[in-house]
Amino acid sequence: MADAQYILPNDIGVFSLDCREAFRLLSPTERLYAHHLSRAAWYGGLAVLLQTSPEAPYIYALLSHLFRAQDPDQLRQHALAEGLTEEEYQAFLVYAAGVYSNMGNYKSFGDTKFVPNLPKEKLERVILGSKAAQQHPEEVRSLWQTCRELMFSLEPRLRHLGLGKEGITTYFSGDCTMEDAKLAQDFLDSQNLSAYNTRLFKGVSQDGKPCYEVRLASVLGMEPALHSEMTSKLKSYEFRGSHFQVTRGDYAPILQKVVEHLEKAKAYAANSQQEQMLAQYIESFTQGSIEAHKRGSRFWIQDKGPIVESYIGFIESYRDPFGSRGEFEGFVAMVNKAMSAKFECLVASAEQLLKELPWPPAFEKDKFLTPDFTSLDVLTFSGSGIPAGINIPNYDDLRQTDGFKNVSLGNVLAVAYATQREKLTFLEEEDKDLYIRWKGPSFDVQVGLHELLGHGSGKLFVQDEKGAFNFDQETVINPETGEQIQSWYRSGETWDSKFSTIASSYEECRAESVGLYLCLNRQVLEIFGFEGADAEDVIYVNWLNMVRAGLLALEFYTPETSSWRQAHMQARFVILRVLLEAGEGLVTVTPTTGADGRPDARVRLDRNKIRPVGKPALERFLRKLQVLKSTGDVAGGRALYEGYAAVTDASPECFLTLRDTVLLRKESRKLIVQPNTRLEGSEVQLLEYEASAAGLIRSFSERFPEDGPELEEVLTQLATADARFWKSPSEAPSGQA
Repeated sequence: MADAQYILPNDIGVFSLDCREAFRLLSPTERLYAHHLSRAAWYGGLAVLLQTSPEAPYIYALLSHLFRAQDPDQLRQHALAEGLTEEEYQAFLVYAAGVYSNMGNYKSFGDTKFVPNLPKEKLERVILGSKAAQQHPEEVRSLWQTCRELMFSLEPRLRHLGLGKEGITTYFSGDCTMEDAKLAQDFLDSQNLSAYNTRLFKGVSQDGKPCYEVRLASVLGMEPALHSEMTSKLKSYEFRGSHFQVTRGDYAPILQKVVEHLEKAKAYAANSQQEQMLAQYIESFTQGSIEAHKRGSRFWIQDKGPIVESYIGFIESYRDPFGSRGEFEGFVAMVNKAMSAKFECLVASAEQLLKELPWPPAFEKDKFLTPDFTSLDVLTFSGSGIPAGINIPNYDDLRQTDGFKNVSLGNVLAVAYATQREKLTFLEEEDKDLYIRWKGPSFDVQVGLHELLGHGSGKLFVQDEKGAFNFDQETVINPETGEQIQSWYRSGETWDSKFSTIASSYEECRAESVGLYLCLNRQVLEIFGFEGADAEDVIYVNWLNMVRAGLLALEFYTPETSSWRQAHMQARFVILRVLLEAGEGLVTVTPTTGADGRPDARVRLDRNKIRPVGKPALERFLRKLQVLKSTGDVAGGRALYEGYAAVTDASPECFLTLRDTVLLRKESRKLIVQPNTRLEGSEVQLLEYEASAAGLIRSFSERFPEDGPELEEVLTQLATADARFWKSPSEAPSGQA
């Protein structure tokens, strides 16, 4: 059997996302709007399979064939008859649920591969003897033969997502290196093209020079079309001795489905902002234009306080090893009025609270653009995973000039709160009950501050294409050096493109640090209803949760490549290091032995030293983070951040040794079962499923009732068309690497 690190355990937590009451309160028109947006999101989410691994589309298609022909209970009888034990069949159900939940065979949180926890030969008997194989023998056998080796393979390079020798990624062809990614980013910057909706494929031209295809995601391909802002970009270029060809049409059949449902949603939009937003999204997905998506995002920002909230597109760049390409995601959610009222109070206090942050006013935006901040109950969240909160859009220029929105996902947080005392690791016994009581409330505070005042704070110093600066070069002083500003962002450069591989984690660290820093503010705690001893407990548990998370983060560190696989967890480890460095016994991590005789550890936080020791340490660190970000000082930013993110066995913590303990005691991330919506006549029905691996599988089996087989064929055709890019040189056709 596989190493426990690469399987999902049979007892993995599975929870259903509860949005019944919020959906019930929607009007018939709002339900229709939500339904078509959900359909668009689910169709678009299929692109994530093509963004994850070469085999993911085939695995998805194979599982969908199996469970469309026989539901989990029916397939169980067949599996047991084929000689599987109950445990082995449950392991297969958990694996299938994991593929659906992560939209691929790599964990969304940590980018680690997971494989079926049963023998390949037994699974083969189940698949080839299934009803699906009887109905479509050639198709099922072909899918199995295509993906069976990669489904189970744990050769070193395939264990994690990564670039070059460090892992597998389908954002780049298999022969691309970090140097290729950097060259391509420089090329994109030179043409004012965003990497968000692109993939990069490398080859060799007839003259022996490297040639690169930059492929944009769009419905339209290279066929002649009416003039748009994109048509002039679709051509060949020479750049630094290499050939570049900009093409489009990636995921075209999938995005066509997205566009069809966005068109239908327009008919039920609540206002002109929503109509114009959807029109621009349609333009973006049709033409491959990020500029159109930005225009849609501007209308989205202007649409304040909608009952049905949504966002869709190539959004987060966490899984791109270079840090610039966005994974497709789409969410649809409904407002939670009670919690939203607290967030509105936080927004009203934001300008005053921003002054509390430890950097000079010149490093803050010229004008605070009051954002929308709502608590939502998620109806649909497509992609590889569901976050607890969101601050979008991610476009730097929009955030600086138009603003942003903050979203706290209340019913997702409710799942995150669910903590069993017996599964709480690395805490002192006397802390566990307090932790369970206050984890949820403290997380509400942290998410609010993280999204609104973490991601929402700070200014980038920019020189535009005309040479004008958005700061005064003569008077603005770097508080770390006492000198004038020496570096900034040039036209076309963004936070992601400039800081690339550390951008996501660095920014998450900055936002988490802001949350910890400002949760010490009495005004903030009063907004959330906490005073006196309760307020002190919220602060303590919030800080305790962060330092514990920093230890848990070691699961996502890979010693072989000295690399981190998850931006948020790397950020939390960095914060743990900062607080440990503060000294004076503020935080201690002590190895010990558990009741079972195996290695264990305890995290201890001295609550009496949070303000006198922890606050000034965090203050110094936060100021450095912001100054380096504002000035675009990549060298300084990397030196600071990568220094704290280094994992060694230096005493007293001995983090490399502690990592083994963390892996030994780790609890798998929960799987979340989402509902479906179905149009019956002119009414939309909400379809809910049980909180189990089988329930999660059923939700996907019923997700595409009209065109499931067609979608699976589309996915496998798209995967097959590009399969040559991930073949080894001996397998690749002539001229391909």
